[in-house]
Amino acid sequence: MRAPPKSCMIGPIGWSGSSGTARRQPREFTPLGPGEDIVQHTCCLRGVRKFHVRSVLLPGALAVVVGCSGGGPVGPETKPYLLPIPNASGLAQPRALEQVGLPTEATRAAIPPDNPQTADKIALGQKLFFDGRLSADGTVACSSCHDPARAFTDGRAVSIGIKGRIGQRNAPTILNAIYNTTQFWDGRAVTLEQQAAFPIVNPSEMGQPNLDAAVARVAGVREYRKAFERVFHGPPNGTSLLRAIASYERSEVSFDSPFDHFIAGEKNAIDTSAKRGWALFNGHGRCSACHSVTRGQPDVTTFTDHRFHNIGVVMVRADTVAMARKAEQIVTPGDMGAVDRTAIQTDLSMLGRFLVTRQDADIGAFKTPNLRNLLVTAPYFHDGSHATLWDVVDHYNKGGDLNDPFLDADIRPLALKEAEIDDLVAFLASLTSSGYKKPALKELARQHKLARITRPDRDTARAFGRSP
Repeated sequence: MRAPPKSCMIGPIGWSGSSGTARRQPREFTPLGPGEDIVQHTCCLRGVRKFHVRSVLLPGALAVVVGCSGGGPVGPETKPYLLPIPNASGLAQPRALEQVGLPTEATRAAIPPDNPQTADKIALGQKLFFDGRLSADGTVACSSCHDPARAFTDGRAVSIGIKGRIGQRNAPTILNAIYNTTQFWDGRAVTLEQQAAFPIVNPSEMGQPNLDAAVARVAGVREYRKAFERVFHGPPNGTSLLRAIASYERSEVSFDSPFDHFIAGEKNAIDTSAKRGWALFNGHGRCSACHSVTRGQPDVTTFTDHRFHNIGVVMVRADTVAMARKAEQIVTPGDMGAVDRTAIQTDLSMLGRFLVTRQDADIGAFKTPNLRNLLVTAPYFHDGSHATLWDVVDHYNKGGDLNDPFLDADIRPLALKEAEIDDLVAFLASLTSSGYKKPALKELARQHKLARITRPDRDTARAFGRSP
């Protein structure tokens, strides 16, 4: 395989620390045309970075190497290809409740009465989660977008479904999804059982015509028939299939981070930089306004208020007001299936929570994400538009897009100095669970190096300017 182009190579280039005002430029979103390269479109439509792709044949599977690249024509070597389904590694196994920081009572209370956890049900759900037979062509499983090696995300800006079809949203982690009050970036599902159904029948994800088609594939396997009989006392059906997957997802709880040990009383569990970052998080960094308050009370379980906020990411690329009026004409109110297809298949995805509520105040609003294991779940935000944690903090530091009429009232310039940004990143890194320590350290070094070369969201003038 040839080496990637020089523009992909990150060398020891110094970063000047100037008050650069690089800004992502708006791009017109266009549908994928016949024969066009899926990865080229994935990145260009996001309006962030372009990628080159090289396919590599491995024993029994196709693999891929993805890297940064400049523009240019797409050659024969960048044709679409099948992505291997991640397997059930050690990180895929159900996790014990005996973890420092895990709220035992809240965890047990989050189990729905009509779907109690059992070992056999979780095992069945795990098998289904990694089985491509749930998709129309057998090439995509739940784990394709929720790889346990990546903290149950996929490492892409947006996810890729069957036949190389590109979605519009970044895959959120399922770790600690048991505590979610709604599912997906826009909250279009409430329970994990409801959530599990949508990807199976979405044409851009797993592509089944209906849930019964997936059940029929499963029912054709003797081992599955026996497992459903053992767990649910009957043959496979849609309700049981979704309950099994949801049970497995609820078993993936992830705590035991250095920060958890710090909160538990181990004062040296995190370093002084992370401690300063924790103070900034709760102070003039203003992070705690959305990330450590639940129902008005302090909460460091998942670092989310479970609410929806417009943080000024989407208005730089589109007229969302006009798009909202278009959505009102083509999406039936209350039809969550239509909302799901719109969110994953069309540019109207950037309307966020509005697609669910039809309230203008929710235009461009997305759910506050869990902050745990962030170093293993890059890139960031609902559209995967920010590559590093430094980019994320830079975005908030400058106050998002101040021209967005629906910008959340809590988003404003923060006047954080560079050392303070580093401290905030150190704190976020301390939220990494022990099982992900090694890849997180590697990713932290990569991001730190990249942040010294390019900072597309850094705007010192705005960060230290007067708040609107």
